[in-house]
Amino acid sequence: MSKIFAKLACFVVDRPLIVLVAILVFSGIATTGYVNATLVTDFFRAEKLVDGEVVAESYEVPPDVDPVSLTNSHAIVVVESDSFFTPSGATAMRSIVSELESLDHVDRILWMDRIPILNIFGLPEPLFPNQNSSQTRFDDAKQRALKHPLVAGQLLSEDARHLLLLVKFDFLFVESDDDVTSGLREACETAAKKFSDVQFDFKVTGRVPMYVTAIRNRDQNTFKYQMIAYSMIAIMAVILFRGIVAVVIVAVAPALGVFWSLGVLRFFELEGNPFNQVVVPVLISLVALTDGVHLMVQIRKRRAEGHSAKEAARIGLSEVGLACFLTSLTTAIGFASLMLSSSEIVWEFGASCVIGVTITFFAVIGTIPLACTTFLGRWLHVGHEKGVIDRNIGYIEKIVEFILRRGKIVSGIAILSTIVLLLISSTLRPDERLSNNFPDRSEAVIGLKQMDQVFGGLELGRIDVRWSEDIPSDSPVVLKVMRKIDSLLRSEGKLGSPISICNLLDALPGDGKDDDRMSMLELLPPPLKRAFYTPEYRSATANFRVRDTGIAEYGPVFERIELGLSSLSSEYPAFTFELEGNPVWRWRNLYQVVVDLALSLGTATIIIFVILAIVYRSIRIGLISLIPNLFPLAVTGTYLVFSGQMLELVSVCAFTVCLGIAVDDTIHFITRFVEENRRSQDSDQAIRIAFTSVGTSLIMTTVVLCAGFATVLWSDAREHRIFGAMGGLTIASALFGDLVFLPALLSRYVKSKNSKSND
Repeated sequence: MSKIFAKLACFVVDRPLIVLVAILVFSGIATTGYVNATLVTDFFRAEKLVDGEVVAESYEVPPDVDPVSLTNSHAIVVVESDSFFTPSGATAMRSIVSELESLDHVDRILWMDRIPILNIFGLPEPLFPNQNSSQTRFDDAKQRALKHPLVAGQLLSEDARHLLLLVKFDFLFVESDDDVTSGLREACETAAKKFSDVQFDFKVTGRVPMYVTAIRNRDQNTFKYQMIAYSMIAIMAVILFRGIVAVVIVAVAPALGVFWSLGVLRFFELEGNPFNQVVVPVLISLVALTDGVHLMVQIRKRRAEGHSAKEAARIGLSEVGLACFLTSLTTAIGFASLMLSSSEIVWEFGASCVIGVTITFFAVIGTIPLACTTFLGRWLHVGHEKGVIDRNIGYIEKIVEFILRRGKIVSGIAILSTIVLLLISSTLRPDERLSNNFPDRSEAVIGLKQMDQVFGGLELGRIDVRWSEDIPSDSPVVLKVMRKIDSLLRSEGKLGSPISICNLLDALPGDGKDDDRMSMLELLPPPLKRAFYTPEYRSATANFRVRDTGIAEYGPVFERIELGLSSLSSEYPAFTFELEGNPVWRWRNLYQVVVDLALSLGTATIIIFVILAIVYRSIRIGLISLIPNLFPLAVTGTYLVFSGQMLELVSVCAFTVCLGIAVDDTIHFITRFVEENRRSQDSDQAIRIAFTSVGTSLIMTTVVLCAGFATVLWSDAREHRIFGAMGGLTIASALFGDLVFLPALLSRYVKSKNSKSND
């Protein structure tokens, strides 16, 4: 294959006009994707006709009643105070709610004072007395509130010190992000200032504030730390290259590769994938940077030796082109394994990586040699002799000599340590937390943690129950089934505040059996009855709260619940049960995404071994390549284990990116070694030459990338810190594996074909 890339090098260097036209065409296509991808997608789009009939089940139309809902609020204001049930506290709270509802973008608020009363006999007694009531009436109201099924543990904490305001927005009047976040708190604080004798604390959380916080934090941190990282990379590159021209040329390939890739992804409607917004650009740019540095180092060496710019570019590409191709091929095929996942998100991520890595390969082999043959090539070698690494490479060569003399011991350590670290890493378990997506100090996260402590969780799960037409909606069997579900939920201590029609009926007076109490549902106010029960649809619901302590903790809980529901289905065949809600969705989907990514990572490693074994025509070399590729991942995995981390989405993504980078340096070293070993009488000498050829590039890419990863360690986003720490540790470990373990393994297990000695 070396001859093929020698011809390719001649083509790229000797026909610059064709290469330039190809670059412009690619740029035009990518630009079209950014501006209006539908110009192309609409042309190829074909409408799909689906045969068949949809048989809709007939239902009665329920009356026009707005049921009480604890699940569909857009935001939640968590209010903390010791004085809710006092005349001043009640007045202040009503003033606060009034202030919020005066905002144009606030549609309505559900809170304790708006819950329909349960008193079905005699005069109704409000949950929140008016301000002129005595303290005795307020004390009685507090006790009633703590017994009300829709208030206790749902809108009022058990210690009566925390109160929830469930806010619905009219998004037509929302003008800024602050309107749905800090604006709510500021409105509450403005109203509370009028009542100096009552102390309040407000936190805004919930679905919309958390989404806004995540988007705002992602955009701010992504731009901020990308700029810092790129600046740091540029500074380190200038210091190491000691030549601004070389840095500019190397930077063109990653920039162009990312631009092309993200533009092309729009034609496949993949730009909305959450991984593609951050991970894919990082992966593409780092792979391109690694290959670009290797190519540039070779070209500069030839230029410094006196070759012309064209000749230096031709020789450099012919020497490094095969390795660049192999790195792109193994990375692309490895990520193609992600497309075997059942998750659409993971499948799209894998496809995007394949497209991006393939496109970036052409960006590297096209733009760098082309740029080197222009007027920039005149100064390309300037500063080469002053390079920090080149001037000190001799010291590192002594380490290689030391390793070669002790190849047997070092190779044994390499294999043993990799196996041990992999075993430790295998104890990592997948997990996912909602708060991981937000800054630790954000108001939304503080409010979420407060909800976990005093209400049993912010997120709500539910069990949807339906029954056939053979079961009357007012049948006592419905209540019996709901009681068994309620008992099932209450048997799980990790679930907070289960609530269903059972709670409502139990709050009514009397001790009758289920046969009698089911009929009492008709005595409840319609908004209460229909909160968890819709007879016209033959359906009922049981809600429960879930803390943000990690979805892995709730995996066994949800499994036991589904097992219990399966038993109920056997006992009551006319009923169907579905475990639903956002926590359940995260358990089934995001948790599975992490598992799929982890499995695909292992598959990618195996594929890389197979590809290298085929290309190098040696199973032995393929096996040897596994050690320096697996060792850095094992080191980082062990770090996660000892630091108490779990296998999260961000950590698997970091592993994915780092595997793509680590394998690049290994391939460059092995490719150079194989070429030298074919014409050398001594495999150790081939290792020395390979190290001299690629050692500078290995160290340079590691220093530059570690500097880039280090910049995000001070981010206020937890995911950024984990990604940066894992990236830096993996890349540094990969350098150790390539410079220490790989030479020892090659020296021990691969001998020159021309060697007459038998070691």
